[in-house]
Amino acid sequence: MLPQPVRLYFGHPVNVFNTPLEADLVQRISRAFPLHLIENPNQPLHEEGYQRLKSACGNGMKYYYEHVLPTCVGGVFLPFRDGAWSMGTYSEATWFLSHHLSVWRVSWDGVIMPLCDLKDQRVLSIEETRSRVRDADGATLPF
Repeated sequence: MLPQPVRLYFGHPVNVFNTPLEADLVQRISRAFPLHLIENPNQPLHEEGYQRLKSACGNGMKYYYEHVLPTCVGGVFLPFRDGAWSMGTYSEATWFLSHHLSVWRVSWDGVIMPLCDLKDQRVLSIEETRSRVRDADGATLPF
C-alpha cells in the first residue's frame, strides 16, 4: 500500500482566490515543500462544504476545522499586504498551533518564514476583514 500524501494547508484571504498572486504563491509553496500536497481552500468541494455547514449550524468555518485542517500536517498563511491577518486565516493558523503543528507565514512576494506563535500579529475583526475583501455591493476587492 502506498503512503498517503502529506498535506500542507494554504490559508489566504478570499480576495486572493483565482488571481495570479494565488497561482504564484501556490507554486512557490510547492517548491519550498516539494514532498507536500498543497491543500488550497479555493476549491469547489471546500466551498460546498463551507456552505453546507453554514446552512446546517450557522458556522461554515466548522467545515474547515472538522474536515480539512485535520488532514494537514501544518499550514502556510498569507496576511494582507500591511501585515494584518484576516480573521479566517488567523483562526486557522491558531488551530494548527493549538494542535502542535507547524505554521509558516508567506508574504505577498513569496517569502516563507516559520511562526512559533501569533501573539504579536495584528488581527482584523470579521467586519474589518469583510471590508477588505468585499465592497458594499459584495464585489471582491483587489488584494
